[in-house]
Amino acid sequence: MSEPNGGHPSLRSVFGDAIELDGEGGVYRIVAELTVGGRAYAVLQSDEMRKEGTVEVFRVTAGPDGNPELETVEDDDEWETVAEAYDDLQFGGDERP
Repeated sequence: MSEPNGGHPSLRSVFGDAIELDGEGGVYRIVAELTVGGRAYAVLQSDEMRKEGTVEVFRVTAGPDGNPELETVEDDDEWETVAEAYDDLQFGGDERP
């Protein structure tokens, strides 16, 4: 993994610790920003998701103004790869609670 922002400003530097997503409803906490396979990703979590112990993964791209924009990750394999990288970051490799 390399720089979490993929060469553009981080989500936190632009939005703070939380972001409201159009069409998704509610505010999401920015849990992590990471780079996997040369692409930048964000792991977000709403209050409801936190209660359930789940997260959502988004691809981070640079918008026309250079600021980060989020894209839904549609591919299950890509989503799983990023979720596993996030777990590794949280739990230190293969160790799971």
